[in-house]
Amino acid sequence: MSGFTVSSTVDSIAIGNFDGMHLGHKALFEKLTQNGGIVVIEHFRATLTPHIYRTFFTDLPIFFYDFEFIRQMSPETFVKKLVSDFPKLKRIVVGEDFLFGLNRSGNTESLKKLFCGEVVVIKEVKLKEQPIHSRFIRKLIESGDIDRANSMLGRVYEIWGEVVSGQGIGKEKLVPTINLYTGRFLLPKPGVYATETSIDGKYFSSVTFVGHRVTTDGNFSIETHIIDKDLAEVRGKVSIRWNRYIRGNRKFDSLDDLKKQILKDIEVACEKR
Repeated sequence: MSGFTVSSTVDSIAIGNFDGMHLGHKALFEKLTQNGGIVVIEHFRATLTPHIYRTFFTDLPIFFYDFEFIRQMSPETFVKKLVSDFPKLKRIVVGEDFLFGLNRSGNTESLKKLFCGEVVVIKEVKLKEQPIHSRFIRKLIESGDIDRANSMLGRVYEIWGEVVSGQGIGKEKLVPTINLYTGRFLLPKPGVYATETSIDGKYFSSVTFVGHRVTTDGNFSIETHIIDKDLAEVRGKVSIRWNRYIRGNRKFDSLDDLKKQILKDIEVACEKR
């Protein structure tokens, strides 16, 4: 991709999309050398870990290739690019379903033929007989099955967002909330969740709503309430860890009814599991 910097130290790479940086991906990273790196084939779409957010879940250097830039390359040209970008490259680690090059015409066997170094192929990783794939984790999150998604991620699902203005009625008539815009991060099923919200690097217990505000203005929002903390006005970027689903989105007859339900949601979020 434009602006890519050649690495003169990396001697092994893992290649993939690595959306989620989940347990299956970590199995590839474990086969890298001390001077290993990660090559991300970046698809620009709603995702679990957009672009540089992948760096939060590894200490390895990450190098990004734009999928649209490399998709027209033949398998031979792609491998030549790898060797050019990583002059000391001796090992490539991929999953057994790895395909590359024009029309996905290259596979693990052709990679072994085209690359003169070592090619390590990692078999599909499973959790309780269920294959771990990003597409499956995305479906779990979209269905609100946060527990299973987190198990496959090997961590709690986390998204980042910029603080934006809300309706202005939360603090006065409901409970105070921080409203977020999260860009390309994949959002969970609409509803209310037990969460943790990070502000200035510190995590606070919270309860978070995602969905359309059907009781008030009908607009879509992501609103997180910090439990038992009276924080000053929050600005900039915060993150949310999604621990578990509490309930679905629903319309209430009044703001008083909504507030009563929110207080019940907070009680549920505070319960020990």
